[in-house]
Amino acid sequence: MNKDRPELILASTSAIRAQLLRAAGVEFTALAPRVDEETIAAALLADAAPPRDIADALAEAKARKLSGQHPNAYVLGCDQVLDLDGQMFSKPGSPDTATAQLHRLQGKTHHLYAAAVLYQGGQPIWRHIGHARMTMRPLSAQRITDYVAQNWDQIRHCVGCYQIEQAGVQLFSAIEGDTFTIQGLPLIALLNYFALRGLIAT
Repeated sequence: MNKDRPELILASTSAIRAQLLRAAGVEFTALAPRVDEETIAAALLADAAPPRDIADALAEAKARKLSGQHPNAYVLGCDQVLDLDGQMFSKPGSPDTATAQLHRLQGKTHHLYAAAVLYQGGQPIWRHIGHARMTMRPLSAQRITDYVAQNWDQIRHCVGCYQIEQAGVQLFSAIEGDTFTIQGLPLIALLNYFALRGLIAT
């Protein structure tokens, strides 16, 4: 993006999403949207909303919040949700929670939904939900305990309690979906939209 184009604001403090955009050569400013994600997710869960819709709603809430404050900018809101047999998993709050979640995930297939919503002038102009299907190999209790102990600082902010770009890849027997979606940003779809709008070179 150049100075003649509207600023891009990433409505997130996620280091991974910022790293993905930066590595792709996209200029942006990262700002915290200060959205009550737990309240929004709880209300949607009470209405039996599917996990992918929750990811989309949370991404939109973040983009909408900052778009109202920066009406001339493009504002990108993102969120990721893990779905195991219809149950939504959140980021672990403690090593014990991470351990319990990995016990639930081991030996099973779960789904990751990475939603991205772009706002401008207080209105949504683009949205996309990436999907990945993840099959975790059967793991012993000791393997899970060791993994969490060795990687807690890296996985504490990760839905699913693993980082696929690091040692977490060892936990899986099959993965269907692109790495960017698994990391929390459907980057290819986003870049395609940017190219169509002339926001990146074509």
